[in-house]
Amino acid sequence: MGAQSLLVACGVLALCLALARATNPGFVVRITQAGLDYAHQHGITVLEKELAQLKLPDISGDFRIRHVGKVYYEISRLDLRSFNLPYSRISLVPNVGLQVSISNAFTELDGNWWIKLYFIRDHGSFDLKVENVYIKISLKLGSDAAGKPTVDTSDCSTRISKVRVHFSGKFGWLYNLFHSAIESRFRKILESKVCEMVATSVRNNLHPYVQTLPVTARIDAMAGIDYSLVAPPTATAQSLDVDLKGEFFSLAHRSAVPFPPLPLAFPPDHDRMVYFGASSYFFNTASFTYHAAGALVFEITDSTIPKGVDLHLNTTTFSAFIPQLEKMYPDTPMKLRLSTPSAPFLNIGPEGLSLKPVVDIQAYAILPNTSLVPLFLLSLTSNVSAVVDVKSGHIVGSLKVGRIKLSVKNSDVGTFQVRTLQSIMNIFTSSILLPRLNARLEQGFPLPLPDRITLSNILVRFHQNFLLLGADVHYQPGGR
Repeated sequence: MGAQSLLVACGVLALCLALARATNPGFVVRITQAGLDYAHQHGITVLEKELAQLKLPDISGDFRIRHVGKVYYEISRLDLRSFNLPYSRISLVPNVGLQVSISNAFTELDGNWWIKLYFIRDHGSFDLKVENVYIKISLKLGSDAAGKPTVDTSDCSTRISKVRVHFSGKFGWLYNLFHSAIESRFRKILESKVCEMVATSVRNNLHPYVQTLPVTARIDAMAGIDYSLVAPPTATAQSLDVDLKGEFFSLAHRSAVPFPPLPLAFPPDHDRMVYFGASSYFFNTASFTYHAAGALVFEITDSTIPKGVDLHLNTTTFSAFIPQLEKMYPDTPMKLRLSTPSAPFLNIGPEGLSLKPVVDIQAYAILPNTSLVPLFLLSLTSNVSAVVDVKSGHIVGSLKVGRIKLSVKNSDVGTFQVRTLQSIMNIFTSSILLPRLNARLEQGFPLPLPDRITLSNILVRFHQNFLLLGADVHYQPGGR
Protein backbone atom coordinates (compact mmCIF):
# COMPACT_ATOMS: atom_id res chain seq x y z
CA MET A 1 0.00 0.00 0.00
CA GLY A 2 2.89 2.32 0.83
CA ALA A 3 4.46 1.67 -2.56
CA GLN A 4 1.18 2.46 -4.32
CA SER A 5 0.88 5.73 -2.42
CA LEU A 6 4.42 6.65 -3.42
CA LEU A 7 3.64 5.92 -7.07
CA VAL A 8 0.52 8.08 -6.92
CA ALA A 9 2.47 10.92 -5.30
CA CYS A 10 5.16 10.70 -7.97
CA GLY A 11 2.51 10.74 -10.69
CA VAL A 12 0.85 13.83 -9.23
CA LEU A 13 4.25 15.56 -8.95
CA ALA A 14 5.09 14.73 -12.56
CA LEU A 15 1.71 16.09 -13.70
CA CYS A 16 2.24 19.32 -11.76
CA LEU A 17 5.69 19.77 -13.27
CA ALA A 18 4.31 19.15 -16.76
CA LEU A 19 1.56 21.71 -16.22
CA ALA A 20 4.09 24.20 -14.89
CA ARG A 21 6.14 23.80 -18.04
CA ALA A 22 3.10 24.13 -20.31
CA THR A 23 3.19 27.91 -20.20
CA ASN A 24 0.86 29.84 -22.45
CA PRO A 25 2.74 32.18 -24.78
CA GLY A 26 2.38 35.92 -24.44
CA PHE A 27 3.16 36.36 -28.12
CA VAL A 28 2.64 34.04 -31.09
CA VAL A 29 4.16 34.18 -34.58
CA ARG A 30 2.35 32.22 -37.29
CA ILE A 31 4.02 31.63 -40.66
CA THR A 32 1.53 30.57 -43.30
CA GLN A 33 2.15 28.46 -46.38
CA ALA A 34 2.50 31.69 -48.37
CA GLY A 35 5.24 32.82 -46.00
CA LEU A 36 7.00 29.47 -46.20
CA ASP A 37 6.81 29.56 -50.01
CA TYR A 38 8.42 33.01 -50.02
CA ALA A 39 11.22 31.87 -47.69
CA HIS A 40 11.61 28.73 -49.78
CA GLN A 41 12.25 30.75 -52.94
CA HIS A 42 15.17 32.54 -51.32
CA GLY A 43 16.46 29.32 -49.77
CA ILE A 44 16.47 27.50 -53.11
CA THR A 45 18.39 30.37 -54.70
CA VAL A 46 21.07 30.02 -52.03
CA LEU A 47 21.13 26.22 -52.35
CA GLU A 48 21.58 26.44 -56.14
CA LYS A 49 24.65 28.59 -55.66
CA GLU A 50 26.01 26.27 -52.98
CA LEU A 51 25.51 23.14 -55.10
CA ALA A 52 27.23 24.81 -58.05
CA GLN A 53 30.32 25.06 -55.83
CA LEU A 54 30.44 21.32 -55.15
CA LYS A 55 33.96 19.92 -55.14
CA LEU A 56 34.02 16.40 -56.57
CA PRO A 57 36.97 14.11 -55.92
CA ASP A 58 39.16 12.64 -58.64
CA ILE A 59 38.15 9.16 -59.69
CA SER A 60 40.54 6.37 -60.57
CA GLY A 61 40.34 2.64 -60.88
CA ASP A 62 40.32 -0.21 -63.30
CA PHE A 63 37.74 -2.10 -65.26
CA ARG A 64 38.08 -5.48 -66.93
CA ILE A 65 36.60 -5.70 -70.42
CA ARG A 66 35.86 -9.18 -71.73
CA HIS A 67 38.18 -10.27 -74.55
CA VAL A 68 40.09 -6.99 -74.20
CA GLY A 69 41.69 -6.91 -70.76
CA LYS A 70 42.01 -4.57 -67.81
CA VAL A 71 41.60 -0.87 -68.45
CA TYR A 72 43.08 1.61 -66.00
CA TYR A 73 41.45 5.03 -65.88
CA GLU A 74 41.64 8.32 -64.06
CA ILE A 75 39.08 11.16 -64.02
CA SER A 76 40.35 14.50 -62.69
CA ARG A 77 39.73 18.25 -62.48
CA LEU A 78 35.97 17.87 -62.27
CA ASP A 79 34.23 21.23 -62.61
CA LEU A 80 30.49 21.87 -62.23
CA ARG A 81 29.32 24.52 -64.65
CA SER A 82 25.92 24.95 -62.95
CA PHE A 83 23.33 23.20 -60.78
CA ASN A 84 19.71 23.99 -61.60
CA LEU A 85 16.73 23.38 -59.31
CA PRO A 86 13.76 24.27 -61.54
CA TYR A 87 10.98 22.56 -59.55
CA SER A 88 10.72 22.49 -55.78
CA ARG A 89 8.20 22.92 -53.01
CA ILE A 90 8.13 23.16 -49.23
CA SER A 91 5.54 21.27 -47.21
CA LEU A 92 4.42 21.29 -43.61
CA VAL A 93 4.65 17.94 -41.86
CA PRO A 94 2.30 18.22 -38.84
CA ASN A 95 4.03 17.73 -35.47
CA VAL A 96 7.32 16.96 -37.27
CA GLY A 97 8.66 19.97 -39.18
CA LEU A 98 9.21 20.90 -42.80
CA GLN A 99 9.98 18.94 -45.95
CA VAL A 100 11.56 20.31 -49.12
CA SER A 101 11.07 18.30 -52.31
CA ILE A 102 13.14 19.05 -55.42
CA SER A 103 12.45 17.37 -58.74
CA ASN A 104 13.90 17.39 -62.27
CA ALA A 105 17.08 19.08 -61.15
CA PHE A 106 20.01 18.92 -63.54
CA THR A 107 23.66 19.82 -63.74
CA GLU A 108 26.55 19.74 -66.15
CA LEU A 109 30.24 19.31 -65.52
CA ASP A 110 33.45 18.73 -67.39
CA GLY A 111 36.88 17.37 -66.61
CA ASN A 112 39.90 15.48 -67.84
CA TRP A 113 40.40 11.76 -68.34
CA TRP A 114 43.30 9.39 -68.80
CA ILE A 115 43.27 5.67 -69.68
CA LYS A 116 45.76 2.85 -70.12
CA LEU A 117 45.16 -0.49 -71.85
CA TYR A 118 48.31 -2.50 -72.35
CA PHE A 119 50.50 -0.22 -74.43
CA ILE A 120 47.60 2.10 -75.33
CA ARG A 121 47.51 5.40 -73.46
CA ASP A 122 45.20 8.27 -74.15
CA HIS A 123 43.86 11.39 -72.45
CA GLY A 124 41.47 14.18 -73.16
CA SER A 125 38.41 15.95 -71.82
CA PHE A 126 34.83 14.96 -71.25
CA ASP A 127 31.37 16.43 -70.67
CA LEU A 128 28.90 14.93 -68.25
CA LYS A 129 25.20 15.71 -68.02
CA VAL A 130 23.16 14.75 -64.97
CA GLU A 131 19.39 14.88 -65.35
CA ASN A 132 16.25 13.99 -63.42
CA VAL A 133 17.78 14.63 -60.00
CA TYR A 134 15.31 14.22 -57.11
CA ILE A 135 16.19 15.56 -53.66
CA LYS A 136 14.09 15.22 -50.52
CA ILE A 137 15.11 17.20 -47.41
CA SER A 138 13.53 16.96 -43.96
CA LEU A 139 14.08 19.90 -41.60
CA LYS A 140 13.78 19.53 -37.85
CA LEU A 141 12.84 22.67 -35.92
CA GLY A 142 13.64 23.27 -32.28
CA SER A 143 14.92 25.75 -29.72
CA ASP A 144 18.15 26.04 -27.76
CA ALA A 145 18.80 26.80 -24.10
CA ALA A 146 18.66 30.55 -24.78
CA GLY A 147 15.21 30.26 -26.34
CA LYS A 148 16.45 30.86 -29.88
CA PRO A 149 15.01 28.83 -32.76
CA THR A 150 17.11 26.06 -34.27
CA VAL A 151 16.92 24.17 -37.55
CA ASP A 152 18.78 21.09 -38.68
CA THR A 153 18.64 18.48 -41.45
CA SER A 154 17.02 15.39 -39.98
CA ASP A 155 17.03 13.45 -43.26
CA CYS A 156 18.17 13.87 -46.86
CA SER A 157 18.00 11.61 -49.88
CA THR A 158 19.10 12.17 -53.46
CA ARG A 159 18.21 10.03 -56.44
CA ILE A 160 19.71 10.55 -59.90
CA SER A 161 17.88 8.90 -62.80
CA LYS A 162 20.11 9.81 -65.73
CA VAL A 163 23.84 10.37 -66.16
CA ARG A 164 25.34 10.79 -69.62
CA VAL A 165 29.06 11.15 -70.22
CA HIS A 166 30.70 12.07 -73.52
CA PHE A 167 34.44 11.47 -73.99
CA SER A 168 36.40 13.22 -76.66
CA GLY A 169 39.18 11.17 -78.25
CA LYS A 170 40.08 8.76 -81.04
CA PHE A 171 39.29 5.55 -79.16
CA GLY A 172 35.57 6.05 -78.95
CA TRP A 173 34.84 2.33 -79.15
CA LEU A 174 36.94 1.79 -76.02
CA TYR A 175 35.27 4.50 -74.01
CA ASN A 176 31.82 3.19 -74.82
CA LEU A 177 32.80 -0.18 -73.33
CA PHE A 178 33.29 1.20 -69.81
CA HIS A 179 31.34 4.46 -69.70
CA SER A 180 28.51 2.77 -67.76
CA ALA A 181 30.93 1.99 -64.93
CA ILE A 182 32.11 5.60 -64.88
CA GLU A 183 28.53 6.90 -64.91
CA SER A 184 27.61 4.63 -62.01
CA ARG A 185 30.49 5.94 -59.91
CA PHE A 186 29.56 9.52 -60.77
CA ARG A 187 25.98 8.86 -59.72
CA LYS A 188 26.95 7.47 -56.31
CA ILE A 189 29.47 10.22 -55.60
CA LEU A 190 27.12 13.01 -56.66
CA GLU A 191 24.16 11.63 -54.68
CA SER A 192 26.32 11.56 -51.57
CA LYS A 193 27.86 14.99 -52.16
CA VAL A 194 24.49 16.69 -52.77
CA CYS A 195 23.17 15.67 -49.34
CA GLU A 196 26.47 16.65 -47.71
CA MET A 197 26.14 20.09 -49.27
CA VAL A 198 22.48 20.38 -48.20
CA ALA A 199 23.42 19.62 -44.58
CA THR A 200 26.28 22.11 -44.77
CA SER A 201 24.07 24.81 -46.28
CA VAL A 202 21.43 24.35 -43.59
CA ARG A 203 24.09 24.41 -40.88
CA ASN A 204 26.05 27.39 -42.25
CA ASN A 205 23.25 29.49 -43.78
CA LEU A 206 19.74 28.65 -42.60
CA HIS A 207 20.48 27.89 -38.95
CA PRO A 208 22.54 31.07 -38.34
CA TYR A 209 19.85 33.11 -40.05
CA VAL A 210 16.93 31.84 -37.93
CA GLN A 211 19.10 32.55 -34.89
CA THR A 212 19.01 36.26 -35.77
CA LEU A 213 15.46 36.27 -34.39
CA PRO A 214 15.91 38.47 -31.31
CA VAL A 215 15.04 36.72 -28.06
CA THR A 216 15.44 39.98 -26.17
CA ALA A 217 14.71 43.44 -27.49
CA ARG A 218 15.91 46.51 -25.58
CA ILE A 219 13.23 49.19 -25.57
CA ASP A 220 14.86 52.01 -23.64
CA ALA A 221 16.96 52.54 -20.53
CA MET A 222 14.31 50.90 -18.35
CA ALA A 223 12.75 47.96 -20.15
CA GLY A 224 13.18 45.19 -22.66
CA ILE A 225 11.01 42.47 -24.20
CA ASP A 226 11.60 38.76 -23.77
CA TYR A 227 10.86 37.07 -27.10
CA SER A 228 12.42 33.69 -26.24
CA LEU A 229 10.64 30.56 -27.44
CA VAL A 230 8.62 28.77 -24.75
CA ALA A 231 8.43 25.63 -26.91
CA PRO A 232 9.86 24.36 -30.20
CA PRO A 233 8.03 25.63 -33.32
CA THR A 234 4.96 23.56 -34.15
CA ALA A 235 4.00 22.53 -37.67
CA THR A 236 0.32 22.08 -38.43
CA ALA A 237 -1.39 21.26 -41.70
CA GLN A 238 -1.77 24.99 -42.51
CA SER A 239 0.99 26.90 -40.73
CA LEU A 240 4.13 26.98 -38.65
CA ASP A 241 3.44 28.39 -35.18
CA VAL A 242 6.12 29.82 -32.91
CA ASP A 243 5.17 30.45 -29.27
CA LEU A 244 7.17 33.23 -27.60
CA LYS A 245 7.27 34.36 -24.00
CA GLY A 246 6.17 37.85 -25.02
CA GLU A 247 6.96 39.59 -21.74
CA PHE A 248 8.30 43.04 -20.89
CA PHE A 249 10.91 43.11 -18.13
CA SER A 250 12.93 45.63 -16.15
CA LEU A 251 16.56 45.99 -17.20
CA ALA A 252 17.52 46.98 -13.66
CA HIS A 253 15.80 44.18 -11.76
CA ARG A 254 13.69 41.47 -13.33
CA SER A 255 10.85 40.24 -11.15
CA ALA A 256 8.11 37.68 -11.64
CA VAL A 257 4.92 38.91 -13.30
CA PRO A 258 2.03 38.44 -10.85
CA PHE A 259 -0.48 37.27 -13.48
CA PRO A 260 -0.39 34.49 -16.10
CA PRO A 261 -0.85 34.69 -19.87
CA LEU A 262 -4.22 33.51 -21.15
CA PRO A 263 -4.66 31.03 -24.01
CA LEU A 264 -4.88 32.59 -27.48
CA ALA A 265 -7.59 31.31 -29.83
CA PHE A 266 -5.86 32.08 -33.13
CA PRO A 267 -8.27 32.48 -36.07
CA PRO A 268 -7.69 30.42 -39.25
CA ASP A 269 -6.54 33.44 -41.31
CA HIS A 270 -4.02 32.68 -44.06
CA ASP A 271 -4.21 35.66 -46.43
CA ARG A 272 -0.91 37.12 -45.23
CA MET A 273 2.54 35.54 -45.10
CA VAL A 274 2.92 36.03 -41.36
CA TYR A 275 0.68 36.81 -38.39
CA PHE A 276 1.60 38.13 -34.96
CA GLY A 277 -0.62 37.54 -31.94
CA ALA A 278 0.13 40.07 -29.19
CA SER A 279 -1.82 39.07 -26.08
CA SER A 280 -3.23 41.34 -23.41
CA TYR A 281 -0.54 39.75 -21.19
CA PHE A 282 2.13 41.18 -23.52
CA PHE A 283 0.81 44.73 -23.16
CA ASN A 284 0.01 44.43 -19.46
CA THR A 285 3.54 43.29 -18.62
CA ALA A 286 4.65 46.55 -20.23
CA SER A 287 2.36 48.46 -17.91
CA PHE A 288 3.52 46.41 -14.92
CA THR A 289 7.20 46.94 -15.76
CA TYR A 290 7.01 50.68 -16.37
CA HIS A 291 4.86 51.20 -13.30
CA ALA A 292 7.33 49.31 -11.10
CA ALA A 293 10.17 51.39 -12.56
CA GLY A 294 8.39 54.62 -11.64
CA ALA A 295 7.99 55.60 -15.28
CA LEU A 296 4.24 56.23 -14.98
CA VAL A 297 4.80 59.38 -12.94
CA PHE A 298 4.41 62.75 -14.67
CA GLU A 299 5.06 66.19 -13.25
CA ILE A 300 3.57 69.34 -14.72
CA THR A 301 4.78 72.84 -13.93
CA ASP A 302 4.15 76.14 -15.63
CA SER A 303 7.36 75.75 -17.66
CA THR A 304 6.20 72.42 -19.16
CA ILE A 305 2.93 73.82 -20.51
CA PRO A 306 3.12 74.11 -24.33
CA LYS A 307 3.19 77.64 -25.70
CA GLY A 308 -0.04 77.16 -27.55
CA VAL A 309 -1.96 76.51 -24.32
CA ASP A 310 -3.17 79.83 -22.88
CA LEU A 311 -2.98 78.74 -19.27
CA HIS A 312 -0.64 79.24 -16.30
CA LEU A 313 -0.18 76.74 -13.53
CA ASN A 314 -0.41 78.85 -10.38
CA THR A 315 -2.75 79.60 -7.52
CA THR A 316 -4.17 82.62 -9.34
CA THR A 317 -5.53 80.36 -12.08
CA PHE A 318 -6.87 77.77 -9.63
CA SER A 319 -8.42 80.39 -7.33
CA ALA A 320 -11.21 80.68 -9.92
CA PHE A 321 -12.23 77.18 -8.81
CA ILE A 322 -10.84 77.15 -5.26
CA PRO A 323 -11.11 80.76 -3.98
CA GLN A 324 -9.21 80.15 -0.72
CA LEU A 325 -6.01 79.29 -2.63
CA GLU A 326 -5.30 82.92 -3.53
CA LYS A 327 -5.62 83.95 0.13
CA MET A 328 -3.43 81.12 1.45
CA TYR A 329 -0.75 81.25 -1.27
CA PRO A 330 -1.18 84.41 -3.37
CA ASP A 331 0.10 84.23 -6.95
CA THR A 332 2.21 81.18 -6.16
CA PRO A 333 3.41 78.75 -8.84
CA MET A 334 2.08 75.22 -8.61
CA LYS A 335 3.12 71.71 -9.53
CA LEU A 336 0.90 68.76 -10.44
CA ARG A 337 2.25 65.25 -9.88
CA LEU A 338 0.31 62.56 -11.76
CA SER A 339 0.82 58.93 -10.84
CA THR A 340 -1.02 55.62 -11.00
CA PRO A 341 -1.61 53.80 -7.67
CA SER A 342 -1.38 50.51 -9.57
CA ALA A 343 -0.38 49.46 -13.07
CA PRO A 344 -3.28 50.18 -15.47
CA PHE A 345 -4.54 47.03 -17.14
CA LEU A 346 -5.49 46.94 -20.77
CA ASN A 347 -8.45 45.02 -22.19
CA ILE A 348 -8.57 43.61 -25.72
CA GLY A 349 -11.79 42.42 -27.29
CA PRO A 350 -13.44 42.28 -30.70
CA GLU A 351 -14.54 45.90 -30.25
CA GLY A 352 -10.98 47.13 -29.78
CA LEU A 353 -8.36 47.96 -27.21
CA SER A 354 -9.22 49.96 -24.10
CA LEU A 355 -8.22 50.66 -20.54
CA LYS A 356 -9.67 52.52 -17.57
CA PRO A 357 -6.74 53.90 -15.62
CA VAL A 358 -6.96 55.48 -12.19
CA VAL A 359 -4.66 58.48 -11.83
CA ASP A 360 -3.79 60.33 -8.64
CA ILE A 361 -3.20 64.07 -9.11
CA GLN A 362 -1.32 65.65 -6.24
CA ALA A 363 -1.24 69.46 -6.39
CA TYR A 364 1.52 71.43 -4.69
CA ALA A 365 2.31 75.08 -4.11
CA ILE A 366 5.94 75.91 -4.89
CA LEU A 367 7.24 78.28 -2.22
CA PRO A 368 9.99 80.87 -2.90
CA ASN A 369 12.55 78.52 -1.29
CA THR A 370 11.41 75.80 -3.83
CA SER A 371 9.90 73.64 -1.09
CA LEU A 372 6.55 72.03 -1.90
CA VAL A 373 3.36 72.42 0.12
CA PRO A 374 0.61 69.87 -0.59
CA LEU A 375 -2.70 71.45 -1.54
CA PHE A 376 -5.08 68.68 -2.58
CA LEU A 377 -5.13 65.15 -3.97
CA LEU A 378 -7.57 64.20 -6.71
CA SER A 379 -8.46 60.84 -8.24
CA LEU A 380 -9.05 60.84 -11.99
CA THR A 381 -10.67 58.02 -13.95
CA SER A 382 -11.44 57.90 -17.64
CA ASN A 383 -12.14 55.49 -20.45
CA VAL A 384 -9.15 55.37 -22.78
CA SER A 385 -9.15 53.81 -26.23
CA ALA A 386 -6.15 53.01 -28.39
CA VAL A 387 -5.36 52.96 -32.10
CA VAL A 388 -2.68 50.45 -33.12
CA ASP A 389 -0.59 50.15 -36.28
CA VAL A 390 2.74 48.74 -37.47
CA LYS A 391 5.51 51.00 -38.77
CA SER A 392 9.08 50.00 -39.61
CA GLY A 393 8.71 46.68 -37.83
CA HIS A 394 7.37 48.29 -34.63
CA ILE A 395 3.97 48.17 -32.96
CA VAL A 396 2.97 51.82 -32.62
CA GLY A 397 -0.11 53.38 -31.15
CA SER A 398 -1.90 56.42 -29.88
CA LEU A 399 -4.37 56.96 -27.06
CA LYS A 400 -7.65 58.82 -27.01
CA VAL A 401 -9.10 59.90 -23.67
CA GLY A 402 -12.83 60.01 -23.11
CA ARG A 403 -14.67 62.07 -20.53
CA ILE A 404 -12.78 62.20 -17.23
CA LYS A 405 -14.29 61.82 -13.78
CA LEU A 406 -12.76 63.54 -10.74
CA SER A 407 -13.08 62.95 -7.02
CA VAL A 408 -11.29 64.44 -4.00
CA LYS A 409 -9.14 62.02 -2.00
CA ASN A 410 -7.65 64.62 0.31
CA SER A 411 -7.60 68.42 0.73
CA ASP A 412 -5.23 70.60 2.73
CA VAL A 413 -7.00 73.81 1.68
CA GLY A 414 -10.52 73.10 2.87
CA THR A 415 -13.56 72.01 0.93
CA PHE A 416 -14.25 72.86 -2.71
CA GLN A 417 -16.45 71.68 -5.56
CA VAL A 418 -14.36 69.22 -7.54
CA ARG A 419 -16.66 69.38 -10.57
CA THR A 420 -15.49 72.95 -11.15
CA LEU A 421 -12.01 71.58 -11.90
CA GLN A 422 -13.31 69.36 -14.70
CA SER A 423 -12.57 71.80 -17.52
CA ILE A 424 -9.05 72.71 -16.43
CA MET A 425 -8.12 69.06 -15.85
CA ASN A 426 -9.41 68.25 -19.33
CA ILE A 427 -6.90 70.79 -20.67
CA PHE A 428 -4.01 69.33 -18.68
CA THR A 429 -4.93 65.81 -19.77
CA SER A 430 -5.52 66.43 -23.47
CA SER A 431 -2.88 69.13 -24.10
CA ILE A 432 -0.01 68.04 -21.85
CA LEU A 433 -0.24 64.47 -20.55
CA LEU A 434 -1.68 62.78 -23.64
CA PRO A 435 0.88 64.22 -26.11
CA ARG A 436 3.68 62.95 -23.86
CA LEU A 437 2.25 59.45 -23.80
CA ASN A 438 1.51 59.40 -27.52
CA ALA A 439 5.00 60.63 -28.36
CA ARG A 440 6.39 57.57 -26.55
CA LEU A 441 3.88 55.19 -28.15
CA GLU A 442 4.72 56.58 -31.59
CA GLN A 443 8.26 55.25 -31.13
CA GLY A 444 6.70 51.84 -30.71
CA PHE A 445 7.95 48.45 -29.59
CA PRO A 446 9.91 46.18 -31.97
CA LEU A 447 8.31 43.05 -33.38
CA PRO A 448 10.38 39.84 -33.29
CA LEU A 449 11.82 39.86 -36.81
CA PRO A 450 14.98 38.18 -38.11
CA ASP A 451 17.58 40.22 -39.97
CA ARG A 452 16.76 42.08 -43.20
CA ILE A 453 12.99 41.54 -43.01
CA THR A 454 10.51 44.34 -43.66
CA LEU A 455 6.72 44.17 -43.48
CA SER A 456 4.02 45.43 -45.83
CA ASN A 457 0.29 45.09 -46.47
CA ILE A 458 -0.42 45.38 -42.75
CA LEU A 459 -3.65 44.03 -41.26
CA VAL A 460 -4.85 44.87 -37.73
CA ARG A 461 -7.65 42.87 -36.06
CA PHE A 462 -8.87 42.67 -32.48
CA HIS A 463 -9.83 39.38 -30.87
CA GLN A 464 -10.64 38.29 -27.35
CA ASN A 465 -7.53 38.85 -25.22
CA PHE A 466 -5.17 39.51 -28.12
CA LEU A 467 -4.30 41.79 -31.01
CA LEU A 468 -3.79 40.10 -34.38
CA LEU A 469 -1.36 41.68 -36.83
CA GLY A 470 -1.01 40.27 -40.33
CA ALA A 471 1.61 41.21 -42.90
CA ASP A 472 3.48 40.19 -46.00
CA VAL A 473 7.26 40.09 -45.74
CA HIS A 474 10.13 41.24 -47.89
CA TYR A 475 13.65 39.88 -47.48
CA GLN A 476 16.61 41.97 -48.57
CA PRO A 477 19.62 39.68 -49.14
CA GLY A 478 22.83 40.94 -47.65
CA GLY A 479 26.18 41.09 -49.41
CA ARG A 480 28.42 38.08 -49.10
